[in-house]
Amino acid sequence: MALLDLSQMRKQYEGDHSPLVEDDMPVKHPMIIFKKWLAEAVSTEGIEEANGICLATATKDGKPSARMLLLKGIDDRGFKFFTNYQSRKSEELESNPQACFVLYWDQLSKQIRVEGKVERLTDAESDEYFYSRPLASQIGAACSVQSSVVPSREFLMETESKLQTEYGDGKKVIPRPNWGGYRLVPDMIEFWKGHSNRIHDRIAFRRPVEGEQADDTLIHAGEDGWLYTRLSP
Repeated sequence: MALLDLSQMRKQYEGDHSPLVEDDMPVKHPMIIFKKWLAEAVSTEGIEEANGICLATATKDGKPSARMLLLKGIDDRGFKFFTNYQSRKSEELESNPQACFVLYWDQLSKQIRVEGKVERLTDAESDEYFYSRPLASQIGAACSVQSSVVPSREFLMETESKLQTEYGDGKKVIPRPNWGGYRLVPDMIEFWKGHSNRIHDRIAFRRPVEGEQADDTLIHAGEDGWLYTRLSP
């Protein structure tokens, strides 16, 4: 097999003539802008899972890991996702409750990056989402201790079959396993828009550090206490 020449792989970005300009943002609140961009992605043909995120976590001593999963909720405090509480990501979040996730929509040449602290959802919140899932997804979560070593795929399928026999008719409620949700409470949200000349737009909103204020030159005041800046690409 011939080696790919990755150095020559590049693309023309969509929307080269519509840069992301601060004065064109109708609101200066990152949560509102996030929801607007996500809604645009959801309605864009060819984007199958607009809520797909790459979530990065790290151990207490800083060893990183990342994986794809689905964003499953947005509220006034932040962004919700769900996982097995014995997974690698959960173990890392319990010891180092900081995370970052990225959404990228190729068709729109847009990306959002979010950083912040992570907290567990309440049992009631996790129950509400778990039991809103299709029964097959509930069984799938129950038969897998995520990230643990298993002898074979057949082992997982046999476990699923046993749970299907017991719970598949829907007459019995399957107990929620050691599985639930987290909320990422953002302290930084960056909006990125690509351009073919590589002069990409980057507008970053962040919570101020103690005593920090807008200077209306490099640091601007957003809504609800947020500050925002333009970053060099």
